[in-house]
Order: sequence, then structure tokens, then C-alpha cells
Amino acid sequence: MRPRYSALPNGRQDTLADRLHRYRGVLLVVLAPLALVSLVLLLMPRSPASSAAASRRSGPLDGAAGGKKYAVIFDAGSSGSRVHVFCFDANLDLVNIGSEIELFVQKKPGLSAYASDPREAAESLVSLLDEAKRVVPAELRDQTPVRVGATAGLRNLGAEKSEEILQAVRDLLREKSSFKNQADWVTVLDGSQEGAYEWVTINYLLGNLGKTYADTVGVVDLGGGSVQMAYAIAEKDAEKVPKPSDGEDTYVKKLYLKGTTYNLYVHSYLHYGLLAARAEVLKAGNGNGYSNCMLEGYQGQYKYGSETFEASASPSGASYSKCKDDAVKALKVDEACTHMKCSFGGIWNGGGGAGQKNLFVASFFFDRAAEVGFVNPKAAVAKVKPSDFEQAAKRACKLSVKDAEAAYPGVQKDNLPYICLDLVYQYTLLVDGFGVDPNHEMTLVKKVPYNGAYVEAAWPLGSAIEVASS
Repeated sequence: MRPRYSALPNGRQDTLADRLHRYRGVLLVVLAPLALVSLVLLLMPRSPASSAAASRRSGPLDGAAGGKKYAVIFDAGSSGSRVHVFCFDANLDLVNIGSEIELFVQKKPGLSAYASDPREAAESLVSLLDEAKRVVPAELRDQTPVRVGATAGLRNLGAEKSEEILQAVRDLLREKSSFKNQADWVTVLDGSQEGAYEWVTINYLLGNLGKTYADTVGVVDLGGGSVQMAYAIAEKDAEKVPKPSDGEDTYVKKLYLKGTTYNLYVHSYLHYGLLAARAEVLKAGNGNGYSNCMLEGYQGQYKYGSETFEASASPSGASYSKCKDDAVKALKVDEACTHMKCSFGGIWNGGGGAGQKNLFVASFFFDRAAEVGFVNPKAAVAKVKPSDFEQAAKRACKLSVKDAEAAYPGVQKDNLPYICLDLVYQYTLLVDGFGVDPNHEMTLVKKVPYNGAYVEAAWPLGSAIEVASS
């Protein structure tokens, strides 16, 4: 066996201590520079990039979930209740939940179906609440905001009944939810809030938030009961905003998103959503007991809310030009304007500007365009002009109900008699109502591409972004 150490001249074994003593000079030459370099590196200031990286790793959104932040949004609509759960990283970018960009679960009926039992209405949300708890890590639930936004269904119950249901939902969230909740986070959304959240959603998904107001897009959302216009305006224009009429919301909302303040012009025109506007147009042109907008051969009535309107066609069928006159009358385009610029009905139009140059139009605009065939129904977005609606309207108004059934197989049967009216109204709303040039290119939007996924252009994401930014 080899000895561990060599032998010295006197026969004694060479120990580790002997070797260190013998080579002390060499060790000093090697180790001294290394020690000096280590000391210099230790005392050097850290680079801004390193500091920023460390800050990102240990920022306020950090924790057990690696910087993720969640938001739970309930959309309590008239036809059912839906829960959306969104997950954001420290930069407020969406992060997948499992394989999806969001958790989305819905159930029927909606809260308004339980008008006589507010407690039961609240309990109907428990299964959706459990789904939200399932995907939000336990250690982040007390930091995760939960909001409930009720829309038309609850609004139609009246103030007293809707407030009873909302209070029962607040109690439920306080007693059975481990999420962060506040009383004013459970509310009936008004049209302006929906419009503002829709604007936030679309501009967020397009990557515009954090840029100047001129880099954002304007949004027109045509619902059933109301239509919303929303776009960012310059600070100087926001300072000159007129006072709204009694009962109207303020015209401009100030939003702080991704480090940038936006002055958002937003207005909701009640009674001018597509389904409500049918009633307004029929009222405007029914002097002869029939409508200029209904397809030839149709005899019937239109019911909206608690009212019924004569909706029979004239003996000669629909007339594009006469129907358009009725639509202009219904919009009250000629109503006195007490501001520098008005849209229709005497409403201030926000003044226009760079934030309105690129328009994204949503909801019923997309649906009708897809149904009559001038955009692909499977597309998420499509480029169109208002004149496309005009041309489609002129074709539709020439048809009888029977011809329309063959021409438009994608249109639901109960909507067919109104296809001329709907298309004429949409063109008139854009051009005569909002002042859009007939040949101005717009973007029809149903879903917005985002990091390889398609996200619905709807208000809940906008609400989540607002609460996650605060």
C-alpha cells in the first residue's frame, strides 16, 4: 500500500502541515490576488439591470405564486351568471390558467330569476365561486379581488329588488368567500361603465395601454338596449368638457392604466341598442299603420319591454330611402346642440381627435355583418366600412320575407323580417349619428388575438385590469 505522505530524510513521514509550511510562498502568490478580486466584486455597486431584475423578483405582486396576481369577475347578466378568473404577472400581462387564457364558467338562470328570494339568488353563485377558488392558490385568495357586475336583467327589476339581491350577494361573499371583497365591488353596471371597461379590454389586448392617448383605438359597442361610444381624448379637451344633462353620467372618466393617465370620453345612448332602436324606428315611421322598414309580406307586431309596436310591411314592401329617413328621425339627429359638437339627441360627441381615428365596432355590428355574409362568421376580426352596411341594407330592403329566408340562412327566423331595418339603422347610426365617413375603414371585432389565444372583447377583462392596477 502506498503511504499517504512521503518520507523525510530523517525517516519521519511528511505531514500536511510540513507541506503547507514548505509551499507557503507559492500559496501567498496565488491566494492574495483572488482575495483582492473577491473584495472588489463585493464592494462594487449593482447594475441597474440587476437591481431591476431583483425588484421584479421581490416586488409587491410577488409571493408564493411567483409574482402572479388574480382577479375574479362575475358577470351577472339577464340570461345567466358567468365567472371569469384572470391571472396577471408582475407586468400586468395575462398568464394562462392551465391551458386556457382565463377560467370561464357559466350557469343559468341569472340572478333576476330569483326576484322573490334574494338569498337564493346569492346562493346560485356558490358553484361558480367554488370554481374560482379551485384555480386561485390558497395563499393568494385574501389578496385576490372579487367583483360582481350586474347588467340589464337586474336593472329591469327596479332599484329596491335589485338592491336586495346585491346585498345578499355581498353577504355571501363576506361569509363564504376567502377572496378580497368590498361592498362597492358588487353593483349594477351602468352603460358608461360597460363602455369604459370594453375600451380598456380592447386596448389592453391590442397592447396599447401605457402608450399615448393617440395610440389607442375608439370603441363602439352596439348592445340590445343601448350603444356605447368610448375613446381617449387630449387633456386640453378634457378640461373643456360640458356638463351633462340631468340624469346623465359625466362625459369623461379619468383612468390610470399601466403607468399612464387617460381621459376617456364615454357615453351610453339608452334606447339606441339594436333591439331598442327597432322600437324607436317603428314609432318614427308608423304614421300610415305600417313600416317602411319591414320586408314585403310580413304582418305582425314588435314587442320590446312592456310595449308593443305595429311592425307590418307596407303593400309595396320595404324602402331603403324611406326607412333611412325614419332612422334619422328616431336618432333625433336634428335636435338642438348646445355644445360645440354633438352626435345625436343633443349629446356632446367628445370633440373627436386622434383617439377616435381607429374605430373598433363590436357586438351586434359583428353579428349582422356575419349573418348577411359580408364578413366571415368564423373570423375574430374583420376590416369593413360603413358603406358595407349601406350596400347590404339596399340589397336586403328589396327582398320579401320568403326571399330573405333563402338569401340569409344564417339569420334567425324571428330576426328575418327586421333585417332591412337593422342594417339601415346600423349604417345611419355610424354615419348620421356618430359622423363616421361612409368610406372610413373600421375594425369589426368579436375576439382579439392575444399571445396565441383569442380573447372575447367584453367588459369583464376591463374590470379585472382596473382592479388589478389599483
